[in-house]
Amino acid sequence: MSAVDVQNHAAKDSPSACRENQKRTMSAGDEQNHEQNHGPERAGVPPNPGLPVPVADLKITHTKIFINNDWHESSCGRKIPVFNPANGELICEVEEGVQEDIDKAVKCAREAFQLGSPWRRMDASERGRMLNKLADLVERDHLKLATLEAMDSGKLFLMAYFVDLMGTIKTLRYYGGWADKIQGKTIPVDGEYFTFTRHEPIGVCGQIIPWNFPLMMFAWKIAPALSCGNTVVIKPAEQTPLTALHMASLIKEAGFPPGVVNIVPGYGPTAGHAISHHMDIDKVAFTGSTNVGKLIKKAAGETNLKRVTLELGGKSPNIVFADSDLEHAVEQAHHGLFFNQGQCCLAGSRVFVEEPIYEEFVRRSVEKAQKRVLGNPLVPGVDQGPQIDKVQFDKILELIESGKKEGAKLECGGGAWGQKGLFIQPTVFSDVTDDMRIAKEEIFGPVQQIMKFRSIDEVIKRANNTHYGLAAGVFTNDINKALTIAAALQAGTVW
Repeated sequence: MSAVDVQNHAAKDSPSACRENQKRTMSAGDEQNHEQNHGPERAGVPPNPGLPVPVADLKITHTKIFINNDWHESSCGRKIPVFNPANGELICEVEEGVQEDIDKAVKCAREAFQLGSPWRRMDASERGRMLNKLADLVERDHLKLATLEAMDSGKLFLMAYFVDLMGTIKTLRYYGGWADKIQGKTIPVDGEYFTFTRHEPIGVCGQIIPWNFPLMMFAWKIAPALSCGNTVVIKPAEQTPLTALHMASLIKEAGFPPGVVNIVPGYGPTAGHAISHHMDIDKVAFTGSTNVGKLIKKAAGETNLKRVTLELGGKSPNIVFADSDLEHAVEQAHHGLFFNQGQCCLAGSRVFVEEPIYEEFVRRSVEKAQKRVLGNPLVPGVDQGPQIDKVQFDKILELIESGKKEGAKLECGGGAWGQKGLFIQPTVFSDVTDDMRIAKEEIFGPVQQIMKFRSIDEVIKRANNTHYGLAAGVFTNDINKALTIAAALQAGTVW
């Protein structure tokens, strides 16, 4: 299916009402009623004229490999099927890039980086202007890109529109502003010497991005590289290549010279392997799982010692003290876990709650989770869409089962939801201990684990007892306590 009738699909799978007007909780027991429902209009909820609407009859126009500002078929002749995780329907097929396609892309990127090329001779301010032009084009195609993102990844359309697209635009503009402000230094040294430093582009940058924030990660990777004058070969995740391929058309329209940005959809073991092992790639940036990150770093050591930037998994502690604003803490901990169906590396997936407020925190968290509305992510009023694919879906359910078997108390959820699509019920576990798999492994799904603690020293030790160190959160009204905990936590970001 190369075209999708968004309106018909939305009418078929709409929730019974927008969140503000919902009178009942949408839970597993409501699945049959939900399936029989025919949209917000039938339920008497008028459409909100202030909200954007997904593009109807959206045609998928870009499915080929983008190299040297042109579209190419795969050298292997195979295609990657792209599915809508909300209903399991085939959206389209895109060309599958392999080693030969990566080689071709790297060759073009290297030629575009050669001294004397249009890209290398371009003024830094002009590079910045092109990034801002690209941001303008993203703004122009805001609705189309948000619709693609929601269909492709199962992300809520309104979240894609207001969060991912705005983040993409701001990222492009931010790095566009940096292009002519990258400066070196002069350094006084002994003797008759004049010493200075000059920041120069690294060269050809290989980039591998994940499926949970496809468009925003695309911008996070290409924008700083292009701002500094590098060229790029980027592989989007095989599950979510559509927004990256649409961006290819905008990159060409913005005026970037041929070879500066090359986009090759493909699978990790083939196209990703080719990027990480390529002898003519100078730098690799990867966002994804920790296990794959280890393979990429190993590949760099075994080949040309290319520079590597890795942004990997997390099992972030969220610490709630008894002196915090309880309602605020419950709200933020809820969104910190369930945001984007729990598919977020920064998710606050280990919630530590001080003993005096533990029972009330659990009660309110369960109440909040049970009110989440599941359904078609293209429709307003839905709080949670599907998981990205069957592999992730099965992994999450398997970890939920492990929590039950290991003695955690299942407060709500705990299974699949709906008759079609890859939906999982919002799940909350209490009485979780640190040795359980759900407390140690990255679930990457809508599963909240709530644990009890009694002292500051105890919670610091337990929060740091992990192989991860991505992020953490602290809820307290005592600034001294907040700063003490933040300094003690072994995490790159602390809220």
